Amino acid sequence: MSLAPSLTERLARARADLRMGVGVAMHSANGDAVVFAAEALSDARLADARALGAPVLAITSWRAQTLKARAYDGDLARLSVPADVDASWIEAVADPADDLRVPMKGPLGSLRTGSPAAHRAAIGLSKSARLLPAALVVDVPDARALAAAHGLTLIDIDAAQSLLGDLSPLHDVVHARVPLEASQKGRVHVFRPEDGGEEHYAIEIGRPDRDHPALVRLHSACFTGDVLGSLKCDCGPQLHAALHQMGQEGAGILLYLNQEGRGIGLANKMRAYSLQDQGFDTVEANHRLGFEDDERDFRIGAALLRDMGLSRVRLLTNNPRKISMMQDHGIEVVERVPLKVGENDFNSRYLATKARKSGHLL
Repeated sequence: MSLAPSLTERLARARADLRMGVGVAMHSANGDAVVFAAEALSDARLADARALGAPVLAITSWRAQTLKARAYDGDLARLSVPADVDASWIEAVADPADDLRVPMKGPLGSLRTGSPAAHRAAIGLSKSARLLPAALVVDVPDARALAAAHGLTLIDIDAAQSLLGDLSPLHDVVHARVPLEASQKGRVHVFRPEDGGEEHYAIEIGRPDRDHPALVRLHSACFTGDVLGSLKCDCGPQLHAALHQMGQEGAGILLYLNQEGRGIGLANKMRAYSLQDQGFDTVEANHRLGFEDDERDFRIGAALLRDMGLSRVRLLTNNPRKISMMQDHGIEVVERVPLKVGENDFNSRYLATKARKSGHLL
């Protein structure tokens, strides 16, 4: 018998630790390190990190491009941290909020020797914890000893690589009838991933025939649009229009995926909104934060549809990427059903950017 947490469970702990500003010990064949999330770093923890060795700030190549820093590792840059800076300097390099007011952050020196394995894993964990994709990394001689001495979560990077990229299995933990405005024949399913991540929901209208293509919508959570009625996007109108159409047809499934802000989380989405107020479009804002155009994982939608017994769908979407992702993961899209609602004076530029840069059919 072993009561020790599995690697999946330790990764969940590591995400929580990073969010709280606690260090995470990492071991790999290429070397050991302790890592901290840049946005949660305190001056006290920075001092502790310096006592262990020379700290390095890992940022994505997108953020490095904004800062005019060399990304010798391709997808990321490892920046030397000057000896006289405090935690606010780390945060300023990671967070573009003041880039226009204080454009000169450097000179920034990029490392080109040594292994970036711990740096890459730290950025990946930070992203999955919905934090800015930037981390402070300090090489240490023995991560296991450090973790044991200080009670830190220990992650074996080599063993974790496949888990970090794989989709965690999802389980339908409960479902119940919920009469909706769009249809009194509504049923909500709650799916929970094994890795402790966000739950996802399936709203089933009527009883879709599994032998025929079902009307389906993959809808990513949008607190501002779905709940607050924000005019900066078209998410709320799309949500309600999709449910209304399913109600009219008598059957359909809306997957409500907790991938706020194209998968970067609500806090980072608000950071992107602030950058949009400075004149950047939605794609440029994501890049300045260090994210890709779209960080969502639509494999989740395909997995949920398969779990619900669906293999052929009529997909309510304006996004060709959703169609290709469904096709690539075993869900046949027999028809794309357009969903063009919600344009207004506040979001017209946003929608134009989605069409021009992300290929949406608007």
